[in-house]
Amino acid sequence: MKIVSIGAGNLATNLCVALHKSHHDILQVFSRKSTSAECLACRIGASPVTDMELITTDADIYIVSVTDSALPDVARRLVDHLEAGNQGGALPLIVHTAGSIAMDVIPSARRGVVYPMQTFSKQRLVDFSQIPIFIEANYADDLEMLRLLATSLSSHVQVLSSTDRRYLHLAAVFCSNFTNHCYALADKILSQHNVPFSAMLPLIDEVAAKVHSMPPHEAQTGPARRHDANVMNEHIELLANDKRLQNIYKIMSESIADD
Repeated sequence: MKIVSIGAGNLATNLCVALHKSHHDILQVFSRKSTSAECLACRIGASPVTDMELITTDADIYIVSVTDSALPDVARRLVDHLEAGNQGGALPLIVHTAGSIAMDVIPSARRGVVYPMQTFSKQRLVDFSQIPIFIEANYADDLEMLRLLATSLSSHVQVLSSTDRRYLHLAAVFCSNFTNHCYALADKILSQHNVPFSAMLPLIDEVAAKVHSMPPHEAQTGPARRHDANVMNEHIELLANDKRLQNIYKIMSESIADD
């Protein structure tokens, strides 16, 4: 498919590279920052664009991968540009990649969502074949188009409404962002007592491996799960000089104990 990427950030970089490897033709990469547009475009044989007025109007799909706060304005400007270029004809399909934003943020009848649920960084490319991709579209033909696009990258493709996708994104924040923040807090504690964070890696790997074969509730261990008040009180005392961390410990322990 002929594709234009609106955005050159973490997700856009990973997605464009994966699409390019799957033999889709990325025509252009748009970004307000010329260095970002040029870097990604060079990587996938596309043309860098920093002026939305120069975006081609004859692509099959326009994929908007920008921050949630910028998405409404960028989507509106893109639709206005494509409408002017198509002179009253049917617009091409425009999709966004945000987990928590409804499909109708795009002010066009031909709209949709391609949401790869994963954490992305420019510096580390992920294997899209293992990523679940959630799709949505306004029309059946466009949904099939997105299904073909998504299945060229991954075998884990599912249709999901905007409403349900919001809860999927919420759950992802717990699984990824909050969990990684706990790693950062653990690293802070360890660094104060001359223990490298690498000591945690076998434990992290085993916990992650366990939930591949059993429900997370059953995989839960530790003093809160055992209702071991002595150990929990000792931990709370150790955190006496950090009230914020102490409160996090208490809230997490109470949640585990009540689950």
